[in-house]
Amino acid sequence: MIINKIADELAVNPAQVQSAVALLDEGATVPFIARYRKEATQGLDDTQLRNLEQRLTYLRELEDRRGVILKSIEEQGKLTDALRNQIDSADNKTSLEDLYLPYKPRRRTKGQIAIEAGLEPLADALFNDPSLEPESEAQQYIKADNGVADTKAALEGARYILMERFAEDASLLAKIRDYLQKNAHVTSTVAPGKENEAIKYKDYFAHSEKLSKVPSHRALAMFRGRNEGMLHIQLNADPQNEDNTQSSHCEHIIAEHYQITHRNRPGDNFMAQVVQWTWKIKIALHMETELFSALREQAEEEAINVFAKNLNDLLMAAPAGAKTTMGLDPGLRTGVKVAIVDATGKVVATNTIFPHAPQNQWDKSLRTLATLCKQHKVDLISIGNGTGSRETDKLVGDMLKANSELKAQKIMVSEAGASVYSASELASKELPGMDVSLRGAVSIARRLQDPLAELVKIEPKAIGVGQYQHDVSQSQLGKSLDRVIEDCVNAVGVDLNTASPALLSYVSGLNRTLAHNIVQFRDTNGAFGDRKALLKVERLGPKAFEQAAGFLRIVNGTNPLDRSAVHPEAYPVVDKIVDHTAVAVNDLIGNTELLKSLSPDTFTDDDFGLPTVKDILKELDKPGRDPRPEFKTATFKEGVETLNDLKPGMILEGVVSNVANFGAFVDVGVHQDGLVHISALTNKFISDPREVVKAGDIVKVKVMEVDVQRKRISFTMRLDDSPAPANKPGAGKPKGGQKPRGKASGQRQSGPSQNQAMGNAFADAFAKAKQK
Repeated sequence: MIINKIADELAVNPAQVQSAVALLDEGATVPFIARYRKEATQGLDDTQLRNLEQRLTYLRELEDRRGVILKSIEEQGKLTDALRNQIDSADNKTSLEDLYLPYKPRRRTKGQIAIEAGLEPLADALFNDPSLEPESEAQQYIKADNGVADTKAALEGARYILMERFAEDASLLAKIRDYLQKNAHVTSTVAPGKENEAIKYKDYFAHSEKLSKVPSHRALAMFRGRNEGMLHIQLNADPQNEDNTQSSHCEHIIAEHYQITHRNRPGDNFMAQVVQWTWKIKIALHMETELFSALREQAEEEAINVFAKNLNDLLMAAPAGAKTTMGLDPGLRTGVKVAIVDATGKVVATNTIFPHAPQNQWDKSLRTLATLCKQHKVDLISIGNGTGSRETDKLVGDMLKANSELKAQKIMVSEAGASVYSASELASKELPGMDVSLRGAVSIARRLQDPLAELVKIEPKAIGVGQYQHDVSQSQLGKSLDRVIEDCVNAVGVDLNTASPALLSYVSGLNRTLAHNIVQFRDTNGAFGDRKALLKVERLGPKAFEQAAGFLRIVNGTNPLDRSAVHPEAYPVVDKIVDHTAVAVNDLIGNTELLKSLSPDTFTDDDFGLPTVKDILKELDKPGRDPRPEFKTATFKEGVETLNDLKPGMILEGVVSNVANFGAFVDVGVHQDGLVHISALTNKFISDPREVVKAGDIVKVKVMEVDVQRKRISFTMRLDDSPAPANKPGAGKPKGGQKPRGKASGQRQSGPSQNQAMGNAFADAFAKAKQK
């Protein structure tokens, strides 16, 4: 059942799903299955496999819950064939819980107490025959010893019996839920007396919009405001009935469901009150809680997806490569921390200079930097983008101008998370004895060389590419980001002889313990000569070797295939190719003309099918190829260093630091990222900013508005748009009728600063503050 359902959802055949599920259950990872088990899954890619894995987990949890519910109802002696069929047919957790609601063990309710007092026949009689006179009928059920002192008590008990029965009717709840999901509004108002304190939520002081249309960023902003006690949020089931002069539409749904009509019969008023109370007392609050929970869950899922996509873009940004790099962690009063790492990332020098106030040792700092660059033949200078970055950038620029023989290139990079890494246990092990403040400079240098290898050392949440990441489920966020890192690491591959434990721990089949054991083995026995030596590592058995070996590279090892993505299990296929061509492996690798002349069918057998052979031939052509793009850098405009330097109409080059559902943030080097709203990214309609940009892209933007006091910048990528005239908000909107612009190209090796946007997406996004 689960297999077929997933197959339908993914639009693939059940055999593919069955094979993938079997592999997952055996402990295979998604990267391994996607790369090395294409025959088994008939080519399911990593995205399909991730979706399959998530749905498999959900549906198995659903089945487990279904079993618990069936057992519980059966033990109560209330499980009928019809109910069993309904429960077996429930395809989601909400429907399942609706069916279980009447049978769920709970504290005694007023309805249950009334049933125990013998009032259920009265409730049934009044429900079935509205011609009965309620007061007269109730007279028969007055029993002081049962707590039914008078007709009022009897009718109240009957009313609660019916209310609870109605409120536990799964089919009725489904109807009301469907109506509310399509028609209800979410309304937010400012908490009394909080008008000044809650000014950041001003857009939500009197806000209302359709539940079905609330985007994730606005939902999370409102929920945050509520959690902080600044906003009140309610579900308005009848937005057209503002004065409450009419009965709720949900009351009509209840009445219609039970065919309750009002024809001036004696019992009609009683039943009308039952309907009204059922909605107002029982169902309304339940639905508000449920739908708000669903809204938050959906918003959190979207926010997590945004974070995951941005993190993927950041990790897969182009590496500058194996070049000697100087890392500068800017500071004013505390000085600029300097670290130089060689082409392998090894620290060769550290220093601290004080070019800025109050020390003002500008000339001395210039000499120190020049000496270090000459001594260590520095190729790249990586400058962190925090406090003092533009001043430090100017310092480096002056140094390079004064020393024309130096060919080093300066690049501004994000230092987000550098301080988190500096104080981590991993940093203390990697850089023992080094001052914490200098470790940040090392990280800034290394993340330019290889952002993936360095950023995996930092807790993903500290990298700051998320949207409301502190408001979402931290466990779900953690799982999602770990999956992203795992996919990125395995897509690129890892040098077995240089990788850190943090990087190795994300390799398919490995964990922190095995990663530590690998490094310990390497430190004790020297570099790995071939992949087979992995089997000598403590606790690394055949299964872990199978999962990991293909993603681990050995440069200059004894077997040339070990530096490729060809899995050791497939080396016999390469042997066949060698025998067929009479060309040695070393001469085969990179021989494009020869490899393209070969027919993959020639080398297939029962163990290795066409997809695997084709992959092997591609890998032999370009062994260990890096899927990341070419390294490029952005150039910030000279003289534009603070918000005060920005003027409407300026066209600047910048780097996309973060992408949200409502637009993209761009860093132009003024310590405050500006927002390009989704409507200003391109002339054509788009529903997702990622159709145009991604984190790390180099783009040209025009300044539209600058609010220095509130630290907000509005950009457009439609360069023929007109800026808003001074003191005239709302002007300068994109012009229509223009041809769509293409996607900006290029990469910069930096991560975005952390988005602290709150409230309205467009307005509050500008409050984004950079954090180390």
